[in-house]
Amino acid sequence: MQLTKLIVFDLDFCIWKPEMYQLQGPPQLKNLRSLQVKPKRNHQRKNKSIQTTSSIPNSPNTNQKGIVLTDRTGTPITVFEGASLALSEINKWKRDESIDCEIRVAIASCTNEPAWARKCLSHLVVDDGSTLSSCFDHIEIRPGDKRNHFQSLQRITNVNYQDMTFFDDYDLNIENVQTLGVNCYHTPYGMSSDIWDEAKQSFEFL
Repeated sequence: MQLTKLIVFDLDFCIWKPEMYQLQGPPQLKNLRSLQVKPKRNHQRKNKSIQTTSSIPNSPNTNQKGIVLTDRTGTPITVFEGASLALSEINKWKRDESIDCEIRVAIASCTNEPAWARKCLSHLVVDDGSTLSSCFDHIEIRPGDKRNHFQSLQRITNVNYQDMTFFDDYDLNIENVQTLGVNCYHTPYGMSSDIWDEAKQSFEFL
């Protein structure tokens, strides 16, 4: 068993999608109803109509009723199901006095648009209704080698690398951070519930 004391998540395509560099402009709060697209008839073709489509979310994804977070084209920014589950579960552990859980949660992100990422953290919510920003104790968002993020987190938290668990979609980041002795999990298709369940098997307090 591993005594996990610090759980660290990447952001782009681990916690959410799309990645910040894929957005058309900065994140914007929009009314869900305003994103509805009505069918438009193409009058150049007889007895046929062409419907325009948009990747409209099924429900609001923010801490504001009826409001979604999108880029300027209306593409929604969404939290991966596994990330939402994991963060909600960690929040539950922290509130449960019957569990000896002193775990802390952090972000280690090299996203190219840190201001956009922080806006997403402020407004996107997880399953239990918490904003992403409220789920994290430490936030490292800056360019550079992920090992620099972990060296900073180690100084701040005084947690040994061997007592950290890290999730990231980029295999090179996983390889680099593993050299420090961190327990790493690759999330090539975003954070999934299966990967989270696998990681929990090593959590000594469960």
